[in-house]
Amino acid sequence: MPPRRAHHLLQLPCPVPGCLRWFQNQSGLTQHMCSLHPTLPVSGPSPQDHPRPSRSPSRPQDFSLAPLDFSPPPRPSSPILPDPIQEDSNNDAEFTDTSEHCYRTYHSMLNGKTTMQADGTFLPYGTPPTPVPLKDPDDWSPYRNRIEFEAAEFAFKQCHMSARNLDFLCDLMAATLAKHHDTPSFADHKDLHNVIDAMQLGDVPWQCFSVQYSGEQPEVVPPWMDDEFEVWYRDPRAMAHNIIANPNYKDEIDYAPFREYDALDDTRRWKDFMSGDWAWQQADTISQDPETQGSALVPIILGSDKTTVSVGTGNNEYYPLYASIGNVRNNMRRTHRDALVIIGFLAIPKTDRSHSKDDSFRIFRRQLFHSSLSAILSSLKPFMTTHEVVRYGDGHFRRVIYSLGPYIADYEEQLVLSCVVKHWCPKCIAVRTNLDGGGIYHSREHTNFLINELHADILWDEFGLIGDLVPFTNDFPRADIHELLSFDLLHQLIKGAFKDHLVDWVAKYLKAVHGTKRSEEIMSDIDRRIAAVASFSGLRRFPQGRDFKQWTGDDSKVLMKVFLPAIEGHVPQDMVRAFRALLEFCYLVRRNVITEDTMIQIQDALYRFHHYRKIFNTVVPTFSLPRQHSMTHYVDMIRLFGAPNGLCSSITESKHIKAVKEPWRWSNRHNALGQMLVTNQRLDKLAASRMDFDARGMLTGTILSNENEHAAPGIAPQPDAPDIELQPDAPVIEPQPDVDDGEIVDGPTVLAYVALAKTPQRKRAQTVAALAHEVTVPDLRRLIRYFLFSQLNPDDARNPEDIPAAGLPRHEGKLQVFNSAATTFYAPSDLSGIGGMRREHIRACPLWRNEYPRNDCMFINTDSNAEGMRGLEVARVICFFSFKHDWEVYPCALIQWFEKIGDCPDENTGMWMVAPSFHEDGSRDLTVIHIETVFRTAHLIPIYGSEYIPPSLKFYQSLDTFGSFYVNKYADHHTFEIAS
Repeated sequence: MPPRRAHHLLQLPCPVPGCLRWFQNQSGLTQHMCSLHPTLPVSGPSPQDHPRPSRSPSRPQDFSLAPLDFSPPPRPSSPILPDPIQEDSNNDAEFTDTSEHCYRTYHSMLNGKTTMQADGTFLPYGTPPTPVPLKDPDDWSPYRNRIEFEAAEFAFKQCHMSARNLDFLCDLMAATLAKHHDTPSFADHKDLHNVIDAMQLGDVPWQCFSVQYSGEQPEVVPPWMDDEFEVWYRDPRAMAHNIIANPNYKDEIDYAPFREYDALDDTRRWKDFMSGDWAWQQADTISQDPETQGSALVPIILGSDKTTVSVGTGNNEYYPLYASIGNVRNNMRRTHRDALVIIGFLAIPKTDRSHSKDDSFRIFRRQLFHSSLSAILSSLKPFMTTHEVVRYGDGHFRRVIYSLGPYIADYEEQLVLSCVVKHWCPKCIAVRTNLDGGGIYHSREHTNFLINELHADILWDEFGLIGDLVPFTNDFPRADIHELLSFDLLHQLIKGAFKDHLVDWVAKYLKAVHGTKRSEEIMSDIDRRIAAVASFSGLRRFPQGRDFKQWTGDDSKVLMKVFLPAIEGHVPQDMVRAFRALLEFCYLVRRNVITEDTMIQIQDALYRFHHYRKIFNTVVPTFSLPRQHSMTHYVDMIRLFGAPNGLCSSITESKHIKAVKEPWRWSNRHNALGQMLVTNQRLDKLAASRMDFDARGMLTGTILSNENEHAAPGIAPQPDAPDIELQPDAPVIEPQPDVDDGEIVDGPTVLAYVALAKTPQRKRAQTVAALAHEVTVPDLRRLIRYFLFSQLNPDDARNPEDIPAAGLPRHEGKLQVFNSAATTFYAPSDLSGIGGMRREHIRACPLWRNEYPRNDCMFINTDSNAEGMRGLEVARVICFFSFKHDWEVYPCALIQWFEKIGDCPDENTGMWMVAPSFHEDGSRDLTVIHIETVFRTAHLIPIYGSEYIPPSLKFYQSLDTFGSFYVNKYADHHTFEIAS
């Protein structure tokens, strides 16, 4: 790295009267004078023209596309690996996981147990990892210290300050530190970028090749035949090395294919990718070669999807290519811990309207896609039949064998990948006009046989195959593109079968049955019902219903949660049951762990969906729809690839934001792709630096804790503040976030726990009498006495109401009131931390966001009958408070109970029905409970019936307006588990 430049304070003022600009050097002053004050001469040397450094990576080589033959790209040198954790993580052939009551059987040949030295020399079993040269614990290179690293990460990754803002921040720091004869960490934005670029760890350089059509040309050559199309990529093998060597994954990686069974009944379970049959079958094939035995199988998971970064004018469309490895468990891919990385930007050939529909252009565009993938992945091909030695995150070296794994893509992308005609199935040979009639699965051998034996027209018309294209998987061993096409929950089920099909069919049905005017009235009421749904953690609201144009995947997901109760009463029962069957199918296949029993439920939901969707026959010409037909393949794909939530296109869609859209917004829009590549490379280096420093224990604590040598000059380190108990009169107000979403929590895996907010509300009641008056509950004293009796006498089976008042404990003293409580629970099927933990807040606020009171509903653990909602009851919180009795603090909640309507869920919607509970005298059924009995929030949706709701009804009034409610089991996947 070249010598670092020091920051220079502004020294040269502008000589023009009234101009207050200052400059660091004569060149800046001269340019300022020439642009803003050209009439005044300025003495001094003329500015020098320095060549502007290019932000686009270099192009190592160009390729021509004649017979579409690519030479392999150059192999980068092996990346520098972080210091390993000294731990032996060899897996036994079989083990029992008592936490989940399951056991596993690992593949005996490709089990990844054989460890070795870097040169391939085998090590005896149990040998500790090969040590690597230790780095100095104070070696922050290329940064000078922790402050520089965290400042660089904060400025570039978290805030991504513009060059101008970063320069201004450096100036502010320089002005502050000048009095202490010190300089800021970075001279300017260039200095910061140079330091990040100097980091070698995690560096996988971008490369480029260009492609041009070189086939036969007509007399009038269309412009696209003369154009060159660039493909940018990073070596996927080097990226796989980085993922494998990441010490953060050492406990979240599977070295070998395995089969998992329930310890109670020996039934099969599917969870992470390596638990599927595909990995086991690959291991069987690879292990036939004795030289590969003892190696670790590394499946390469790919995903691609075009994305638009702006709806404005200009060429703002990009085609990112992502990669991961199947060994990393689903939770790591879903939490975006750099287990899914961008490895390329594919070319998007375009031409003018007169040639855009030419068959030759369409064939070229699709074959360019396949040939580009083949070239990008070519560095992996030699090691798909011969092993290589790679260091893992646990410090051991192991042999690895690569295989092309599942490809994550939407339906349109699957057609391109499988070379199948639109409206046909890319997985099986079912006839286009009757997809659900079934058919055998496509295979590489069968497709090649048909192409060799049949004319292209017959292939197109009768088999839906495009014979002029060659899939990229044909260039690699053991790869069949039809088999490797993965799940697509987002586009096939949520945006496809649900929103684009069933939701639109409801509008068509109402119009066909009731006419235009009447149907518009009904749809307006459905929109009002959707808008009237009460708030819930993580639930986006639709203030105007569903009548808006720009739909996102998140919008469709939220609509799934609230649409079913909104249409009930306006449509036939079979239509409601069709929606229920589809929703249950979506939630079942989204489970984190899928069992044999789940498979039966999935098949049952699919059968019911096919049965009840016939109600739409009057408005739908055909049910032979590829996105709905894909549901028939889910059971087989789960057996092959494990639970779909680790391979869903939602993962790549979310990656678009960090890898494409945000880097584009950070660019200056001129030659944006080059700047986006540099940004992604720097983000990877910062992530690798943090991983390295953290593995060496250099990032413990905060920047100020126990780091006196890092304190800014002139600032004396302050002693730690003593632990004090907050008093009710503490002048602290609990913040109310703008977005009421749940939080991803990293930490130990437990079922659930709940805690009151950290800060009590000083402006709320501080005594029992005052709180009783505030919440309009005159019997609060009595309820607290009942509560204390149950807490002090847990083994007493008597009802506190039957005990004389003199025998009940009293509390008349002070208390603290809280506006919320935080509940943390295990919800691995939803967005959660690595351990599957998620946190959400339960609100009991008299004035939420300065607009309305908010009192949420929640699930309560009781000792009642375990049937129905797993023994949980529903209640609405009135307030949270705590008090001290006999020197023990009791955190409590005052709640109103809801009682179940019926002994089973509603037959049409599949949801439990509840109503507020009242005593015989008409008073509310209230109780004070310990917050440890709270499980999590519950979402209630009114049972609207067939009557219209008034337009003036607000969403925060619905819990007080209606008399009965559905317990919305579709609120999220965790609720679906506990409220089914």
